[in-house]
Amino acid sequence: MSQMPIPRILLVGAGAIGRLHADEIRKCKFCTLSGIIDPTLQGREWAETLNIPWFATLEDALIYGQPDAAIVATPNHTHRDLALKLIDTGVVTLVEKPIASSLKDAEDIVRASEESGVSVLVGHHRRHNPIIRAAKNVIEEDTLGRLTSVTIMALFNKPDEYFSIPWRREVGGGPILINLIHEIDLVRYLYGEIRTVQAIASNARRGFEVEDTASVLMRLENNVLVTVSLSDCVSAPWSWDLQSGEISSYPTPPASVTTTMVAGSNGSLSLPSLDIWSYQGKRDWYEPLTRSSTGYFKESPYIAQLRNLCDVAQGRALPVVPAKEGFLTLRATLAVAESAKRNTIIDLSNTTYD
Repeated sequence: MSQMPIPRILLVGAGAIGRLHADEIRKCKFCTLSGIIDPTLQGREWAETLNIPWFATLEDALIYGQPDAAIVATPNHTHRDLALKLIDTGVVTLVEKPIASSLKDAEDIVRASEESGVSVLVGHHRRHNPIIRAAKNVIEEDTLGRLTSVTIMALFNKPDEYFSIPWRREVGGGPILINLIHEIDLVRYLYGEIRTVQAIASNARRGFEVEDTASVLMRLENNVLVTVSLSDCVSAPWSWDLQSGEISSYPTPPASVTTTMVAGSNGSLSLPSLDIWSYQGKRDWYEPLTRSSTGYFKESPYIAQLRNLCDVAQGRALPVVPAKEGFLTLRATLAVAESAKRNTIIDLSNTTYD
C-alpha cells in the first residue's frame, strides 16, 4: 500500500500564535508548511527568513495552490470570513480560539461546516494534552465518585509591553476572553456542561477599559459547582501554562503547585500533578488520607493538535474539538463577561448576545 503524501498546511496569520504553529509544523515530520499569509511587512520578512512562500491575502494563496489544511491564527473578528472562504474551497481548517468574536459569527462557521461536510477544528489545544486525557480517564472511570466541586486558579502576570497593542487594553482583550476561555473549555470537557455563570470583574490594578481580575462561579448541569480565580496582573505560580510545561518558552517553576482541585465523594484530583487523594477505609475527616498518582506520557499538545488536523484532512479521524464545541465554549465565556458587566447570574439556555 502506497503511503499518503505529507499534508501541506497553509498558515494564515504571522503573529505570536501563528509563529508558534509554524515552529511546531517545522519540528514535526508528518506535515509541512506550504505558505504564510500576512499583509504586514513583518509577516513577509518572517516568511522570507523561513524560505516559505508568502501571500498578502487568502485569495492570492489559493491561486498559488490549494493546501491540504489551513490554520487561521488572525485577530478574532477575521475568523468568520476566513473560515467561510476556506470551507467554501473545501479546505479542512483549524481556527484558533475563540472560534469567532460573536455567537452569530460562530454559528455561521458551525452551520457552514456541518452543511458542507468540511471539518473545522478549534484551537483549544489543552484537550490534546496527555495530562488532560489522563484526568478525563480518572473522572470517567468513577475513581472520584460523584463530583461536587472544582476550584481553578489562573493567576499570572502580563508585562507592561504586552499592552502596547491597543486592542489588548479594550473590552474583549482581557483575560476573560483570552485566558479564561481555556479554563472554561476544560470545565465543559472534563466536568460537565455549564448551566449558569456568575462573575465579578475589576480593572483596578491597571485602570484600562478591559478587566485585569475576575472571580467566577459556575453551576454545571450535573450540579457540580466550579469556582475560578483569574488575574493577569499578579506575581504568582498558580497558572496552568507555567505548571503544566506544555509551552517550552515558559520557565521551569521553582516548585510544583496545584492549579486545579477536583473534589468528589470518593476522592479528589490535583492538576496538573494528577495526584489522587482518597481514604483507604472509612471516609472521615479524622481518618488519614492517602495519595496516589496516575502516569502519563509527555507530549506537546500543539503537536498532538497538528496530528489531529492532518488526520482529519486525510480522512483518518474526526476533530477532537469540532466547530460546535468551539461555539459552546465561546457562549459560556461571553456569558462570564456579560455576567460581570450586568452583575447578575446568566442562564446559558437563554444567551443571545453578540
